[in-house]
Amino acid sequence: MAAVRSNAQKIGHRLAIAAVIAITIVMLSPIYWIASTAFKPRSLATTVPPTVVFSPEVTPFIKLFTKRVQLQKKPDQATYDEAPWWEKKIYDAGERVLKVAGGPQMSAYPSRFLNSLIIAVTSTFLAVAMGTITAYGFSRFKIAGEADLLFFILSTRMLPPVVVAIPMFLMYRVVGLVDTHIGLIILYTAFNLSFSVWLMKGFMDEIPKEYEEAALVDGYTRIEAFFKIVLPEAATGIAATAVFCFITAWNEYAFALMMTNKEAQTAPPFIPAQLGSGITDWTAIAAGTLLFLLPVSIFTFLLRNHLLRGVTFGAIRK
Repeated sequence: MAAVRSNAQKIGHRLAIAAVIAITIVMLSPIYWIASTAFKPRSLATTVPPTVVFSPEVTPFIKLFTKRVQLQKKPDQATYDEAPWWEKKIYDAGERVLKVAGGPQMSAYPSRFLNSLIIAVTSTFLAVAMGTITAYGFSRFKIAGEADLLFFILSTRMLPPVVVAIPMFLMYRVVGLVDTHIGLIILYTAFNLSFSVWLMKGFMDEIPKEYEEAALVDGYTRIEAFFKIVLPEAATGIAATAVFCFITAWNEYAFALMMTNKEAQTAPPFIPAQLGSGITDWTAIAAGTLLFLLPVSIFTFLLRNHLLRGVTFGAIRK
């Protein structure tokens, strides 16, 4: 039989729902603003008051993926009429697209985006793999000075990245790792490793040791028990850890700004540098930011079930 609620409880419940809806709207408003600006004409990007209703266009994405220069004079009508539709958009914005071999010259955004993907995925895999193995060792074996070692691992996250960026740059310059993929992968892996170890240790502690003991009695080796028993049980924890490590590596800005220049530069330091006609082009920045949000959003969405299970991992087991 359903419990009878008083009017005060009903009002409180409705107020709580209204508060959640209001907070959700406030939290999602920056995402909406980025998405809307990515489809605005440049003239409407910084209007006061903000323009909410407008005709969307793809010009910001054309500007994001091409190299352009400011027009010195308006193109003649024949040139304008023969230009493809996307180039007419640039002409109307007071610029023209640089061409190479008859086609548009692509900007550096695709390569920067690919760099972000390679570095973030590789560093996340390494951090989660090493963190899982380390956490298993701390969870299952008695290690001399375990508390001190865990505190030392945690202490590596007590300083913000920008504090150690200059010393790391000087060391990287000596060993030749400046502006290299492997250099950023090492940095991001080391930065995420402490978080991975601590988070995975909590998950490992919640897996009963009896599972492994039973496997060992059945003839499994310790390694076989780890891969066939422990890892499947820790899948939710691994997924949750991978999401947080990927988000950190994907959005990192300070190291990417100071340690890279061209070859290994990622998208975060490249996106704010978008210029058009000599000034900051907020529509191109919004377009780049919107595309940059997609991989991490898709990755988190695909692992959403594991995340929900990972948050409550071990709550009922004991």
